[in-house]
Amino acid sequence: MTRDNLLFAIIGVLFGFIVGFLFASTMNQRYGPGAPPVSSSAALPSDHPPVGPSAPASGNMQAEVTAQIEKARKEPNNFEAQIKAAELYYQIQRFDPAIELLLRANQLKPDDYQTLVALGLVNLDAGHYDLSEKWYKAALMKKSDDVVTLSGLAAATLGKGDAKAAAQAIANLEKVDPTSEDLPRFKERLASLK
Repeated sequence: MTRDNLLFAIIGVLFGFIVGFLFASTMNQRYGPGAPPVSSSAALPSDHPPVGPSAPASGNMQAEVTAQIEKARKEPNNFEAQIKAAELYYQIQRFDPAIELLLRANQLKPDDYQTLVALGLVNLDAGHYDLSEKWYKAALMKKSDDVVTLSGLAAATLGKGDAKAAAQAIANLEKVDPTSEDLPRFKERLASLK
């Protein structure tokens, strides 16, 4: 065996070890312990909640959610039950049932400020900008300097496309909180409406 052949043999063995190591490492990361099974998540839509070992234990939580929603249905005069069930519906982005429960809660306690703000928020996220504006304005009648409510009203009027009302809402927000992180974004959207 000549020197060149020996050098090629050593390089070949080293190359084989490196390729083998990289292959084994990649396979271990993909299919080793702790990796989610490929077949269970490959066919799921992109917005599906996590499944497999990384998923939260949802059996208990689902039972809790179901119990809270049932409680709200069985006790329509229980303000707290309506609010908690609405929060749960909101968390899973089922806005219409959340709005229905919040409206029931508002009938029970029409002067509750947090319920008015929640109705504005859920309607805003549902894309019901007119209703959102109505509820935010009702909340502002009770507490005119709340930054969250003023910001929500600005977002609702911008979403609705009402440049005049949006300019007024942004000006009110700026008066109460000139350092609000939402102001630049709102002003930019307002400029695009004009």
